[in-house]
Amino acid sequence: MRGGVFITGGTGYVGSRLATELHARGHHVRVLSRAASAARVPPGIEAVIGDALDASSYRQFVRPGDTFVHLVGTPHPSPAKAAEFRRVDLPSIQAAVSAAVSAGVAHFVYVSVAHPAPIMHAYIAVRKEGEAAIAGAGLTATILRPWYVLGPGHWWPVAIVPLYAAAQLVPAWRPGAERLGLVTISEMVNALTWAVQHPPPAGERRVMDVPHIRKKIADTTSEARTP
Repeated sequence: MRGGVFITGGTGYVGSRLATELHARGHHVRVLSRAASAARVPPGIEAVIGDALDASSYRQFVRPGDTFVHLVGTPHPSPAKAAEFRRVDLPSIQAAVSAAVSAGVAHFVYVSVAHPAPIMHAYIAVRKEGEAAIAGAGLTATILRPWYVLGPGHWWPVAIVPLYAAAQLVPAWRPGAERLGLVTISEMVNALTWAVQHPPPAGERRVMDVPHIRKKIADTTSEARTP
C-alpha cells in the first residue's frame, strides 16, 4: 500500500477521477464529503463526513505523513461568482491549510489558476491568497495552475482553439497563450497523480503551469500501476 492521500473536493469533476486513479495505484485514499454526497465517493475509497469550510469537522481524519490534495472550488467559475469565491473557495483553502499543519502532512497539493490573465480577476485573487496561505504555513507543496480543464460538460472552449493556434504564431503573444492554454481532464488527473507520487523536497513549493501539466500525462502513463 502506498502512502495515504486525503482529498477535499474528491466527489467533484476532477476529484472523483483522481481518487479513483490513486486508489487503483495502491494509495489509501480518504475523501471529505458532506453526508448528502457520501454516495458519490468512488467504490473502495474511505468517505470522511465533514464540512470543507470547517477544519475542526475533519481535522482528526488527516494523518501525519499524508498527502493532502485540496480541490474544493466554486463549480463553473465566472466573473459573476466573485462573492461565492470569497464564501467558499477562500475559507476552504484556509481550513485545509489549518488541518494539514495540525496533522503534520508530508505534502500539500493545491489546484490554483493560471495568472496573470486579462479576466477572472476575483477568482485569481482568491487563488493567489490560497497560495499565500500555503507558503505562510511553510508546507511542502505542489501548486498546479491550469486555466480551463476540458472534459464532459466542459467543452465550450474548444471553439476558441484556433485563436490559441494563431496566438502561438505571434512571439509577443506566445507566453500568454501557453500560460492560459487548455488542458484536458486526463492531463489534469495525470498531473495530479504525478504530483502526489513525486513530492518536492521537504520545505519546497513547486509550481506546475499549463505546459508542465500537459507534459505529465506522458510521465504518468509510462509508470506501471503497482502498489
